[in-house]
Amino acid sequence: MGTDGRGVKAADAAGIDDVGFLRTLIDWSAQRYGTLPDRTVVAGSSNGAFMAHRLALQASDQVAVLAAVAGGMPATWRDFEPTHAVSALLIHGTADKLAPIDGGHSRHRGPNGELRGGRMLSLRETTERWRAVDRCPAGPGEPYVTEFSSRTTAKGGVGGSRVAAWTVLGGGHTWPGASVLPEWSEPTTQEFDAAKEICRFAQTLLIPADARRL
Repeated sequence: MGTDGRGVKAADAAGIDDVGFLRTLIDWSAQRYGTLPDRTVVAGSSNGAFMAHRLALQASDQVAVLAAVAGGMPATWRDFEPTHAVSALLIHGTADKLAPIDGGHSRHRGPNGELRGGRMLSLRETTERWRAVDRCPAGPGEPYVTEFSSRTTAKGGVGGSRVAAWTVLGGGHTWPGASVLPEWSEPTTQEFDAAKEICRFAQTLLIPADARRL
């Protein structure tokens, strides 16, 4: 997506209001198809993950669940205070070279090769921020470990919200469970299907906005 929150895209410079567009799309869907405008699930990978974080922060009254794959929270939005809790499923591979799990700056450089804005928080920092937003109780969370991944879930946030951080061991800048493309060098785990896991995570977390208000 264009204005993903890092301030390094042409759409950012042009002042494109993607959040406003997506808010309108959510309302349109509710009017046209009867969906619930305060219980939206937003999911994305890479740039889509950055945008998903931004939309969840700025439109928390409409977004009940966020799922971000291979993309942490843009650092520029770290201190933004949303109005409602949003459950978050955060999936990141340890071998991701394009958006490293430990965070870092955008690959976009200035005219002399200098670092520009666009820093991304690490998976740990992103998880801590969403836990703080949702006011999850302190503690390590509920662990689940396999040979290929580890997941920690913090429960008990406002309105029953929760935050799950899923580390894919050896996973690259890819969508877990997707077909492996021969021209793409980053490794793709087949241990689980991210789309199915996002649906499973969101199923019990479509909490009305009134119950998620901070």
